[in-house]
Amino acid sequence: MQVVINGRKGHTIIVKYVVKRLSNAKGDNMKRNNKWLDLVLYILSAEVIGMSSGLLAGSFNEFFQKYNKPPLMPPSWVFPVVWVILYAVMGVSAHLIHYSNAAGSIKRKLLMVYWVQLIVNFLWSIIFVRFELLWLAAADIVLLLVLIGIMILGFGKVNRIAGDINIPYFLWVAFATYLNVATIFVN
Repeated sequence: MQVVINGRKGHTIIVKYVVKRLSNAKGDNMKRNNKWLDLVLYILSAEVIGMSSGLLAGSFNEFFQKYNKPPLMPPSWVFPVVWVILYAVMGVSAHLIHYSNAAGSIKRKLLMVYWVQLIVNFLWSIIFVRFELLWLAAADIVLLLVLIGIMILGFGKVNRIAGDINIPYFLWVAFATYLNVATIFVN
């Protein structure tokens, strides 16, 4: 099956891999359907956690009406677009680990790191925007960056694609770390 997203062949590799893994499921159609359902649930759970955080945090636009914007601050429309993609990728990577051939204890540890980093991610925008605790938010986002790095390395040992597809997430959070710290210093 060849699927091209937005005309980019690089995405094709990921989609082909996921489709192949899901279609090669051992067992009957029920197991295969459960894999697809689980994939959707992993993606939706990450998306709902992200949207909930954004709703609880409040408006970034209002926040930056009170505070000076740091250099390199992207337009506000960029953030939700990037986060929707990143949360979907996180869900796919967790699903790949869940259905990997790794030992159950390893999968549980890796998925625990996944859920913990997702909770730390959830808290960041609430701390930063809602409560305006910029230094605490900086500590939270540095912890998040460390957890993402641990997740990438751990996922990569079990399934290289599951680790590699989270590298853009790591880079985006590294950039967000810069924005958080720079906001502190320009205000």
